Amino acid sequence: MASGVQVADEVCRIFYDMKVRKCSTPEEVKKRKKAVIFCLSPDKKCIIVEEGKEILVGDVGVTVTDPFKHFVQMLPEKDCRYALYDASFETKESKKEELMFFLWAPEQAPLKSKMIYASSKDAIKKKFQGHRLIKLKSLPLNCPLPPGEGEQSWRFRTATGSPFCVACKCEVACE
Repeated sequence: MASGVQVADEVCRIFYDMKVRKCSTPEEVKKRKKAVIFCLSPDKKCIIVEEGKEILVGDVGVTVTDPFKHFVQMLPEKDCRYALYDASFETKESKKEELMFFLWAPEQAPLKSKMIYASSKDAIKKKFQGHRLIKLKSLPLNCPLPPGEGEQSWRFRTATGSPFCVACKCEVACE
């Protein structure tokens, strides 16, 4: 079911900037986004960038010690959101980086919010071509990630490609 929700140009620009890593000066790299959260506009007609809900690469190690935990803490406990997270993780074979697109829909969110975000996800997925959608419900807020591990605690199953947490083996749904 399509909702008719539009995607703001700024959301598309941020996605492109995070996806395409240009050769940059160290100062430009520090300004690149590590994570950003999107929400629906107050009139529920457009997906926009949520004010103040981003992590810059330059913040990592300075004001943000564990970017993945910080990212998770930025998500609201009782409402839905979309998010992009530039993850770095290791598989048995190698180190990898992947731009992950999340639909955050916690169990405590109002049913109407869950329905609007679920029906609007296709609009943003079309703009974020080539990136699978990871649906998060109550995970990872309730997940006992080891201290200081954050994104390093996530691994990808080679058969399904689904992310799961090393600490508790919990798995999330991917599209």
